[in-house]
Amino acid sequence: VQLQASGGGLVQPGGSLRLSCAASGHIFTINDMGWYRRAPGKPRELVATITSGGSTVYSDSVKGRFTISRDNAKNTVYLQMNSLKPEDTAVYYCNADVTAWGAGIPSDYWGQGTLVTVSS
Repeated sequence: VQLQASGGGLVQPGGSLRLSCAASGHIFTINDMGWYRRAPGKPRELVATITSGGSTVYSDSVKGRFTISRDNAKNTVYLQMNSLKPEDTAVYYCNADVTAWGAGIPSDYWGQGTLVTVSS
C-alpha cells in the first residue's frame, strides 16, 4: 500500500491550495484518512481527519478555513485550504488506516509529504 500526496506549493497569504492524496495497492478497505503537518522547528500536528462515513475533525487552528473530503471510489483524500496564513507553512503529510488484502487487521500508512509555503 502506498500513499501519494500532491498539490503543495508557494501561495500568497489569503490564497488557496488543494492537496490530494491517493492510496494504491492491494487495499481491502480504508478506515480513517487524514492530514498532518510539521512546521519548521515544531512537532507534527493533526490538521484534519475524516472517517469512511464522512465524519470530520479539525484542529482549532484550521477550523473554518480548511475542508477535508474523500472519494472512497478513488481511495483519495483531499484538503482544501483557503485563507492561508504564513503560519500554515509546513510539510503536509497524508495518513490512512488501511486494511490490505489478506492482512486481517488495519495498519497506518503515511504519504511522502508535500511542502506548502505561504509567503508574500
